[in-house]
Formats: sequence, C-alpha cells, structure tokens
Amino acid sequence: SSLFINPAGLGFYKTGDFVATPSFSLKKSNTTYLNSPENATDNKFNLGATGFVLAGPTRNPKGLKSVAFAFGINRVADFNNHIFYKGTNKNSSYSEQYLEELVNNNVTDPNAAASNYPYGSSLAFNTYLIDTLQGTDGTLKGYKTLANPATGLLQENTINTTGGITDLSLGVGFNINDKWYFGGTISFPFLHYNRVGTYKESDATNNPNNNFNYFQVTENLNTKGIGINGKFGVIYKPVEKARIGLAVFTPTVYQVTDDYTTSITTDLEGYGGAGIKTQSSTDLTNGQPLESKYNLTSPWRLILSGSYLFGENIENVASQKGFITADVEYVNYKDASFHDTNNDAGANDYYHSLNSTIGNIYNSAVNARLGGELKLNTFMVRLGGAYYGNPYKTESSDVVKVTGGLGFRNRGMFLDLAYVYSMVKDVNYPYLLQDKPNNPAYLRDNSGTLVASIGFKL
Repeated sequence: SSLFINPAGLGFYKTGDFVATPSFSLKKSNTTYLNSPENATDNKFNLGATGFVLAGPTRNPKGLKSVAFAFGINRVADFNNHIFYKGTNKNSSYSEQYLEELVNNNVTDPNAAASNYPYGSSLAFNTYLIDTLQGTDGTLKGYKTLANPATGLLQENTINTTGGITDLSLGVGFNINDKWYFGGTISFPFLHYNRVGTYKESDATNNPNNNFNYFQVTENLNTKGIGINGKFGVIYKPVEKARIGLAVFTPTVYQVTDDYTTSITTDLEGYGGAGIKTQSSTDLTNGQPLESKYNLTSPWRLILSGSYLFGENIENVASQKGFITADVEYVNYKDASFHDTNNDAGANDYYHSLNSTIGNIYNSAVNARLGGELKLNTFMVRLGGAYYGNPYKTESSDVVKVTGGLGFRNRGMFLDLAYVYSMVKDVNYPYLLQDKPNNPAYLRDNSGTLVASIGFKL
C-alpha cells in the first residue's frame, strides 16, 4: 500500500515484511440503450499488491532512525469486462459515419472510395452497404447507405475487453526522529489491452424486399505498452496518535503500440449480387494490421491523507485499539495527452485534434477514501469506502466502493480477508455523428471482489 499510495509510509517499517494478495472478482454489467435494458456477467482471477520490504534501524541516535527498501507488483487497472446492449433506432445508423468520411474528404472518385479508406468507408463501399448516387447525367451525385433508419434499425453492440495495467515498483522510505517520514517510488507500469467489438444493425421491419437485412462490423484492437512514473510522499506525526500525509504522483509516460483490424459483413437481400458479402481491412493492406506507435501521458495526481489511532499507549502495539484513515485525491483528467513517436505531420495533426477533444470532454475530479479498523487483540475488523468522482464535463459517471474485512496477526504472520463491492456508473456511445443527436448506452456495473492478503515478517 505504501509503495502505490504514499511511499513515505515505508519509513514506518523497522523490520521486513512479505505479502501476496490474490483476488477473485464477479462482475455484472447492466446497460440501457434507447430504453432497452440488458445485462452481462464476467468473472476473473487477479493478483493484487505483492512484494516485500527490507528495513532496519540505523545507529544514529538523532536524525535518521531507520531506512526501508521495498519491491512490489500490483494490478492497478483491470480491463476485463463484457458489455452488451441493444435497442431500436429510428433516427440514425452507424453506417452514416462512412458517408461523413467520404463527404468530409470530398471523395468524388468511386475508385478512391473503394481503396483509400481500408478501416472505414472502403469496406462499406465494397460490400455495397454504401453505394453511389447518380445524377441525371450519369455523373456521381453523392453516396447513400442501404441501412434506412426511417423504417427502424435494431442495433446491437457487444464489447469484450481483457488485460490490465501491472505496476512494478521500487521504493525507499526514511524515518527522521520518528516525526517525519519521507519516501519515493519509481514505477514501471506494463499495459496490455485487448478489445473485440461486434456491432450489428438489422432491419426492424423484416421486409425481405427492401435491399437490407443486416450488416455487422467487427473490430479487433490490441494495445501493449510500458511506462514510467514517480511517486513522492511525506508524512508528519504531530502527536503519537495522528499522522498527516501528502503524496504527489508524476504523470506516467507510456510508449504504446496499437494493432487494429476491422471487417464488415453485409446481407442486402441480393442488392449488388446474391449472397452475404464480407471484407476485412487486411484485404486492402496486404494482410497487415494498422500499427500505431505513440506516447501517452497520464495526469498528475495529488493525495492528502490523515489517520488517527485509538488506544492509551500507542507505542505499544498491544495497546492499540484501532484507527481511522482517509485520503482525498485530486486528478485533472483533461491533462492526459497523446503524441506521435515518429514526428509524422499527419499523425501530429491527428493527435493534436485528439488532445483537444480530451480537453473538451474531460474535467478534473476529486476521489475520496475512508477506512477504519477495530483491533481485538490478534483479530481485526475493518470497514471502508471509496468514491471516485465524475471525470466528464457533460456526462454523468462515478465509482462507489464499499469494503468489509477481517484480519489476523500473530507471531510475525498475518492473514487478511476482504470483500469489495463496487458500483460503477458510466456511458458508452456505439458511434458518433456530426449532424445528428448521438444516443449513449448507460452502464451500471456492479462487481464483488474477494481479496486475501497473506504475509509474514522477514
């Protein structure tokens, strides 16, 4: 916990510890899209904060009392999730994105429409989901989609994500006169994210003669990266029963590689030729995925902490009766940014636009955590909660967690069990259009995670 929240906490150690934290989570996702509710489930095993501390007192009677070194790994982000939602839309179609791409790029040559956009409108054009509009003189007048929202489209979206961010950290802590504690951590987060999305639109009328039965878009994104950041903290103990702490997290700078492919399958009831038509982006790119290399920088974080211990003689561990502790964290999410690694002009323009979008959509937020422990000799009872604020400017999203647990510590060995119940509220847009209202799916994810911490003195 000290390594990953406030490394100054390492300064309290005067002997070594080893701890391992396996966990198992059960997730349930509830979604509402266009007034249609759906749900999905997903279960995963993870390994949480695991590592060791090596510590010992110094021979200095004044000043530096002890030094501690620590190494640990921790799963700081879990991307394992399953989302499904569906609804009937009479106002817009996913396929209208392809029309926007062709119009915005002023594509007047059908050959360009068929080959220049292998991750979007070219696939739709070659499978006849998008077709040309001819003027009376036989020239190209524009483009049309075969998916007609006026008669109703049954829209379904399935998103499966796996992976996470695993932090590998090295830290050091110092104890100055049992009053001031300083610490620092250098961390190397390893990122792996995989998303498989399947979006489908079907004719809600079941009319076999309107040149549209369904189309389906499948996207595969695989992201890998490694980053580096620093965490620095200080804790002050004004009296034996109280501690006040401050921690600063530097931005994490990731070097990231994306591999992306997509495909479209259409059934247009004989339009453009009999049978079902399918085309993949790899058909137009010599079998290669779209590879993007870029740097991602996360925001700064600032954490203010406080704790208070109960008992008559706090210095004597056996006399401690419990404690209460709290963290308040500030994060400015709109400071996240992307940058091209190859200094390509086109890529720089894209990432500049993306960073502007982040600034327009995201905002700063305050996260808060509160916990307490009641100590019953070698047994402990714990209760806690956390609130993670809304990172968006115009949307509504937050995370609430409630935790209860039991602990046992005796003769240098400890075992902690906790159950964490999380309630996540978020939104997901299946697609975004420039000239029409966009409909979000409202997500409510409830999950329970059973966590066990097992450790012993070194």
